[in-house]
Amino acid sequence: MAADASGEAAPDLGKCAICGRPATPEYRPFCTRRCADVDLGRWLRGSYAIPVKPSEDDEENGAIPDEDER
Repeated sequence: MAADASGEAAPDLGKCAICGRPATPEYRPFCTRRCADVDLGRWLRGSYAIPVKPSEDDEENGAIPDEDER
């Protein structure tokens, strides 16, 4: 760990989740407001969605519309 201005050891905040630079306490786990906003934009656009394959149970229960219903 690096020392801060008071001479005390600064906690290791890791790397920015967007650009890889050192994270800052104010925007943790990001380094700047810009990187935090980039992440927020990705969430709002749905970029972080997890793809899911429909199971047979979903198809039998009608949870998945047929091709002609889409």
